[in-house]
Amino acid sequence: MKKIYLIGSLRNSKVAELANELRPLGFDVFDDWISVGPKCDDEWQAYEKSRGRTFAEALAGHHARDVFEFDKRHLDSADIIVLVLPAGKSAHLELGYVAGLGKTTFILMGGEPERFDIMYLFADKVVMNKKELINELEKQK
Repeated sequence: MKKIYLIGSLRNSKVAELANELRPLGFDVFDDWISVGPKCDDEWQAYEKSRGRTFAEALAGHHARDVFEFDKRHLDSADIIVLVLPAGKSAHLELGYVAGLGKTTFILMGGEPERFDIMYLFADKVVMNKKELINELEKQK
């Protein structure tokens, strides 16, 4: 069974919805990172600031290292990566990382974008909707 890692924003509820739609199609879908909730990064930042730590110091801390290694381990073990938009900087860095590893990558736009971006050509395929994504994923089985 191929493993799909869904990349996205903690604030994007469409990630979990998509995961639930893909599992019955015979994929092992990883979206567990979203379980920490939409404000996790904000809470982490507030905690680190309350300790008087800078961003660089916070990145060197135990929490950041543990979360990074958790995500990286699952990115490394996935066969297919799907970036679900809208998403932020971290999600785009993750996609770039796995594209560099040669993994199969998709970007799910969710419709025609307001602003075009040439660098999305790093992905194997940019799809506009879930139906198109599912058609492409079925080819990967």
